[in-house]
Amino acid sequence: MNYEVVIPAAGQGKRMNAGKNKLFIEAKGIPVIIHTLKVFENHDACKRIILVINEQEFGEFSTLLKTYHFTTPIEMVPGGRERQQSVFAGIKAAGKEETVLVHDGARPFIKREYIEQLVEKAKETGAAIVAVPVKDTIKRVQDGEVAGTIERSSLWAAQTPQAFRLSILMNAHLEAETKGFLGTDDASLVEEAGGTVAIIQGDYQNIKLTTPDDLLVAEAILEAEKRNEHV
Repeated sequence: MNYEVVIPAAGQGKRMNAGKNKLFIEAKGIPVIIHTLKVFENHDACKRIILVINEQEFGEFSTLLKTYHFTTPIEMVPGGRERQQSVFAGIKAAGKEETVLVHDGARPFIKREYIEQLVEKAKETGAAIVAVPVKDTIKRVQDGEVAGTIERSSLWAAQTPQAFRLSILMNAHLEAETKGFLGTDDASLVEEAGGTVAIIQGDYQNIKLTTPDDLLVAEAILEAEKRNEHV
């Protein structure tokens, strides 16, 4: 069940209002990107990490990787203007394993059990994502007014990692590039190409750090994990 993982880390995260790449922001004294990378560093099935970065931040990322002493091979490749272009650059650098994962650099709380389920499902079906059922009532809004309430029993919030047979993901990206199609995630490219995507139910702790409020939640999760280690 070996795999490689592509981690796009070139975005600036303007909603974080940090004035820098949000992945350099510290949570409990450690940069967010290091928390994320350590998840895969500590998983034996992860054979290589492809970190897609802004070329101007090469020095900062290099320093971080040396400081935190990773043993899993990490290759840094330059990203594109859009996330989709960055992921495409990352998967072009992949190929040592049949299965490739794509995971948000700002999503440091994915659990190993879900990674393993995803890899197995992707090997079986070709594509799989981790997601959670939507909990909130969803309203359709038009011109500042509620235009309807959407029945939510079939609605799921997609997360990452998303796992694919490398050939399927590569073909989906090539087709999207040809069409000029810009998807909201990698699974949407596979869907657009006519493929099917399986679902693994994850958990609500697997948050993406997007706003300053998310950092408060991250600190609380890390504190809870620290307490549990000493129980």
